[in-house]
Amino acid sequence: MKKLFIAALLVVGLTTFAQQRDGKRAGREKLTTEQKVELQVKKMGKELDLNEKQTEQVKVLVTKQVQKREVKKAEMQQVKDKNRAEMKAQMQTEQAALTSEMKKILTPAQFTKWEKNREEKIEQMKENRAERKGKRN
Repeated sequence: MKKLFIAALLVVGLTTFAQQRDGKRAGREKLTTEQKVELQVKKMGKELDLNEKQTEQVKVLVTKQVQKREVKKAEMQQVKDKNRAEMKAQMQTEQAALTSEMKKILTPAQFTKWEKNREEKIEQMKENRAERKGKRN
């Protein structure tokens, strides 16, 4: 019984750590591809003292590089989203299995109380997460 309860707490606890990270770039705005290219070309132009012909050639090269990077970034995001969806589905399956096992073990009154306690703990974790998120910002 204790092992099942601990397993349930672990499953619920793991779900609370699925948070977005704000990181260093939280306040920065997203630049378009053209803005990124222009910014990089201007910086290189100043640093390397490029003439107009060189600037245009560098701009073409940097544009290709930025586009490749953005495609790769999009691919990585898709993989990340896919893995997140798979993990969520797996956790839901495990939670459903735990619930069905607990239903077999507990009396109806105990099961109702167990579900109520579990829901209260989930709500408490959500509140704690919201508080921590509020303190960070």
